[in-house]
Amino acid sequence: MFKIKLYGILFFFAIISACGNGENKKAESETADSLSVASVTTKKTILIFGNSLTAGLGVEPDEAFPALIGNKIDSLNLPYEVINAGLSGETTAAGKERINWLLKQKVDVFVLELGANDGLRGIPLTETRKNLQSIIDQVKAKYPDAKQVMTGMEVPPNMGSKYASEFRVIFPELAKKNNMALVPFLLDKVGGVPELNQSDGIHPTPEGHKILAENVWVVLKDLL
Repeated sequence: MFKIKLYGILFFFAIISACGNGENKKAESETADSLSVASVTTKKTILIFGNSLTAGLGVEPDEAFPALIGNKIDSLNLPYEVINAGLSGETTAAGKERINWLLKQKVDVFVLELGANDGLRGIPLTETRKNLQSIIDQVKAKYPDAKQVMTGMEVPPNMGSKYASEFRVIFPELAKKNNMALVPFLLDKVGGVPELNQSDGIHPTPEGHKILAENVWVVLKDLL
Protein backbone atom coordinates (compact mmCIF):
# COMPACT_ATOMS: atom_id res chain seq x y z
CA MET A 1 0.00 0.00 0.00
CA PHE A 2 1.15 3.47 -0.81
CA LYS A 3 2.60 5.11 2.28
CA ILE A 4 2.40 8.67 3.44
CA LYS A 5 5.49 9.93 5.24
CA LEU A 6 5.15 10.00 9.02
CA TYR A 7 7.00 12.45 11.14
CA GLY A 8 8.66 10.26 13.73
CA ILE A 9 9.12 12.81 16.44
CA LEU A 10 5.41 13.67 16.62
CA PHE A 11 4.51 10.00 16.73
CA PHE A 12 7.05 9.50 19.50
CA PHE A 13 5.47 12.08 21.78
CA ALA A 14 1.99 10.83 20.99
CA ILE A 15 2.91 7.31 22.07
CA ILE A 16 4.72 8.47 25.19
CA SER A 17 1.84 10.66 26.34
CA ALA A 18 -0.58 7.75 25.93
CA CYS A 19 1.45 5.47 28.19
CA GLY A 20 1.08 5.82 31.90
CA ASN A 21 -0.04 2.44 33.24
CA GLY A 22 3.20 1.23 34.80
CA GLU A 23 6.89 1.12 34.15
CA ASN A 24 6.84 -2.16 32.22
CA LYS A 25 4.14 -0.97 29.85
CA LYS A 26 5.96 2.33 29.40
CA ALA A 27 9.23 0.58 28.66
CA GLU A 28 7.56 -1.72 26.15
CA SER A 29 5.92 1.23 24.44
CA GLU A 30 9.17 3.16 24.27
CA THR A 31 10.95 0.18 22.78
CA ALA A 32 8.25 -0.38 20.18
CA ASP A 33 8.19 3.30 19.37
CA SER A 34 11.96 3.42 18.96
CA LEU A 35 11.74 0.59 16.46
CA SER A 36 8.95 2.40 14.62
CA VAL A 37 10.95 5.62 14.43
CA ALA A 38 13.99 3.72 13.24
CA SER A 39 11.90 2.05 10.54
CA VAL A 40 10.70 5.42 9.27
CA THR A 41 14.01 7.25 9.39
CA THR A 42 16.00 4.49 7.68
CA LYS A 43 13.88 4.73 4.54
CA LYS A 44 14.98 7.01 1.73
CA THR A 45 12.56 9.38 0.06
CA ILE A 46 11.45 9.53 -3.57
CA LEU A 47 9.69 12.85 -4.20
CA ILE A 48 7.52 12.94 -7.32
CA PHE A 49 6.85 16.58 -8.07
CA GLY A 50 4.25 17.38 -10.67
CA ASN A 51 0.79 18.46 -11.75
CA SER A 52 -2.57 16.67 -12.08
CA LEU A 53 -0.95 13.69 -13.79
CA THR A 54 1.07 13.04 -10.64
CA ALA A 55 -1.77 14.04 -8.31
CA GLY A 56 -4.04 11.52 -10.04
CA LEU A 57 -6.91 13.82 -10.98
CA GLY A 58 -10.07 11.82 -11.52
CA VAL A 59 -8.82 8.58 -9.98
CA GLU A 60 -8.44 7.33 -6.41
CA PRO A 61 -5.17 8.30 -4.68
CA ASP A 62 -4.03 4.68 -4.60
CA GLU A 63 -4.63 4.39 -8.36
CA ALA A 64 -2.30 7.24 -9.34
CA PHE A 65 1.08 6.25 -10.74
CA PRO A 66 3.14 7.42 -7.71
CA ALA A 67 1.11 5.10 -5.46
CA LEU A 68 1.58 2.23 -7.89
CA ILE A 69 5.32 2.81 -7.88
CA GLY A 70 5.19 2.86 -4.09
CA ASN A 71 3.43 -0.52 -4.14
CA LYS A 72 6.09 -1.92 -6.43
CA ILE A 73 8.84 -0.70 -4.11
CA ASP A 74 7.09 -2.23 -1.09
CA SER A 75 6.67 -5.57 -2.87
CA LEU A 76 10.42 -5.62 -3.53
CA ASN A 77 11.23 -4.63 0.07
CA LEU A 78 13.32 -1.69 -1.09
CA PRO A 79 14.16 0.93 1.58
CA TYR A 80 12.30 3.78 -0.11
CA GLU A 81 9.03 5.58 0.34
CA VAL A 82 7.26 7.59 -2.37
CA ILE A 83 5.88 11.05 -1.70
CA ASN A 84 3.21 12.24 -4.13
CA ALA A 85 3.78 15.99 -4.49
CA GLY A 86 1.43 16.48 -7.40
CA LEU A 87 -0.82 19.53 -7.57
CA SER A 88 -3.53 19.88 -10.20
CA GLY A 89 -3.12 22.90 -12.45
CA GLU A 90 0.55 23.39 -11.53
CA THR A 91 2.68 25.27 -14.05
CA THR A 92 6.46 25.41 -14.00
CA ALA A 93 6.30 28.96 -12.66
CA ALA A 94 4.14 27.88 -9.73
CA GLY A 95 6.30 24.83 -9.18
CA LYS A 96 9.39 26.99 -8.98
CA GLU A 97 7.81 28.80 -6.03
CA ARG A 98 6.44 25.67 -4.32
CA ILE A 99 9.48 23.42 -4.45
CA ASN A 100 11.42 25.15 -1.70
CA TRP A 101 8.74 24.31 0.87
CA LEU A 102 8.77 20.65 -0.13
CA LEU A 103 12.53 20.49 0.19
CA LYS A 104 12.21 20.89 3.95
CA GLN A 105 12.01 17.10 3.98
CA LYS A 106 15.00 15.02 2.92
CA VAL A 107 14.95 14.01 -0.73
CA ASP A 108 17.05 11.14 -2.06
CA VAL A 109 15.44 10.77 -5.48
CA PHE A 110 13.62 13.63 -7.21
CA VAL A 111 11.23 12.97 -10.10
CA LEU A 112 10.22 16.12 -11.99
CA GLU A 113 6.91 15.98 -13.85
CA LEU A 114 5.99 19.50 -14.89
CA GLY A 115 5.52 21.40 -18.14
CA ALA A 116 2.31 19.99 -19.59
CA ASN A 117 0.19 22.90 -18.35
CA ASP A 118 2.71 25.36 -19.76
CA GLY A 119 2.38 23.72 -23.14
CA LEU A 120 -1.41 23.64 -23.12
CA ARG A 121 -1.43 27.35 -22.26
CA GLY A 122 1.11 28.26 -24.90
CA ILE A 123 3.52 29.73 -22.36
CA PRO A 124 6.76 30.90 -24.02
CA LEU A 125 9.21 28.03 -24.19
CA THR A 126 12.03 30.14 -22.79
CA GLU A 127 9.99 30.61 -19.61
CA THR A 128 9.23 26.91 -19.28
CA ARG A 129 12.87 26.00 -19.73
CA LYS A 130 14.02 28.65 -17.27
CA ASN A 131 11.52 27.57 -14.61
CA LEU A 132 12.38 23.89 -14.92
CA GLN A 133 16.07 24.70 -14.59
CA SER A 134 15.34 26.76 -11.47
CA ILE A 135 13.54 23.80 -9.88
CA ILE A 136 16.43 21.49 -10.72
CA ASP A 137 18.92 23.99 -9.30
CA GLN A 138 16.99 24.34 -6.04
CA VAL A 139 17.02 20.59 -5.53
CA LYS A 140 20.75 20.43 -6.32
CA ALA A 141 21.52 23.23 -3.90
CA LYS A 142 19.64 21.63 -1.02
CA TYR A 143 20.48 17.98 -1.70
CA PRO A 144 23.50 17.78 -4.02
CA ASP A 145 23.65 13.99 -3.74
CA ALA A 146 20.00 13.45 -4.69
CA LYS A 147 19.40 11.58 -7.93
CA GLN A 148 17.08 13.37 -10.33
CA VAL A 149 14.71 12.11 -12.99
CA MET A 150 13.11 14.18 -15.75
CA THR A 151 9.83 13.02 -17.30
CA GLY A 152 9.38 14.11 -20.90
CA MET A 153 6.15 15.63 -22.13
CA GLU A 154 4.62 16.56 -25.47
CA VAL A 155 1.81 18.87 -26.55
CA PRO A 156 -0.90 18.16 -29.15
CA PRO A 157 -0.33 19.26 -32.76
CA ASN A 158 -2.99 21.97 -32.51
CA MET A 159 -0.47 24.04 -30.54
CA GLY A 160 1.43 24.44 -33.81
CA SER A 161 4.13 22.18 -35.20
CA LYS A 162 7.00 24.57 -34.41
CA TYR A 163 5.88 25.09 -30.81
CA ALA A 164 5.25 21.35 -30.34
CA SER A 165 8.63 20.28 -31.69
CA GLU A 166 10.54 22.88 -29.67
CA PHE A 167 8.55 22.01 -26.56
CA ARG A 168 9.39 18.32 -26.88
CA VAL A 169 13.15 18.84 -26.87
CA ILE A 170 13.19 20.91 -23.66
CA PHE A 171 13.04 17.80 -21.49
CA PRO A 172 15.83 15.66 -22.97
CA GLU A 173 18.06 18.71 -23.29
CA LEU A 174 17.63 19.67 -19.63
CA ALA A 175 18.10 16.06 -18.57
CA LYS A 176 21.38 15.85 -20.46
CA LYS A 177 22.59 19.22 -19.22
CA ASN A 178 21.90 18.33 -15.59
CA ASN A 179 22.92 14.67 -15.68
CA MET A 180 19.38 13.50 -14.96
CA ALA A 181 17.81 10.18 -15.85
CA LEU A 182 15.13 10.64 -18.51
CA VAL A 183 11.68 9.14 -19.00
CA PRO A 184 11.37 10.05 -22.71
CA PHE A 185 7.59 10.54 -22.67
CA LEU A 186 5.51 10.05 -19.51
CA LEU A 187 2.31 9.38 -21.48
CA ASP A 188 3.87 6.87 -23.86
CA LYS A 189 1.25 4.27 -24.92
CA VAL A 190 -1.44 6.30 -23.09
CA GLY A 191 -1.63 9.73 -24.72
CA GLY A 192 -4.24 9.78 -27.47
CA VAL A 193 -5.65 6.36 -26.58
CA PRO A 194 -9.34 6.96 -25.73
CA GLU A 195 -9.88 3.87 -23.59
CA LEU A 196 -6.90 4.75 -21.39
CA ASN A 197 -8.01 8.33 -20.76
CA GLN A 198 -10.92 9.92 -18.97
CA SER A 199 -13.64 11.80 -20.81
CA ASP A 200 -11.48 14.94 -21.00
CA GLY A 201 -9.01 13.06 -23.18
CA ILE A 202 -6.13 14.33 -21.05
CA HIS A 203 -6.06 12.53 -17.73
CA PRO A 204 -5.41 8.78 -17.60
CA THR A 205 -7.83 6.20 -16.25
CA PRO A 206 -6.64 3.75 -13.58
CA GLU A 207 -5.49 1.46 -16.39
CA GLY A 208 -3.65 4.36 -17.96
CA HIS A 209 -1.89 5.11 -14.68
CA LYS A 210 -0.60 1.54 -14.59
CA ILE A 211 1.21 2.22 -17.85
CA LEU A 212 2.53 5.57 -16.57
CA ALA A 213 3.89 3.79 -13.51
CA GLU A 214 5.69 1.31 -15.73
CA ASN A 215 7.07 4.08 -17.95
CA VAL A 216 8.63 5.71 -14.89
CA TRP A 217 9.66 2.47 -13.20
CA VAL A 218 11.75 1.33 -16.17
CA VAL A 219 14.01 4.33 -15.56
CA LEU A 220 13.65 4.74 -11.79
CA LYS A 221 14.53 1.19 -10.79
CA ASP A 222 18.12 1.60 -11.91
CA LEU A 223 18.60 4.48 -9.48
CA LEU A 224 17.48 2.61 -6.36
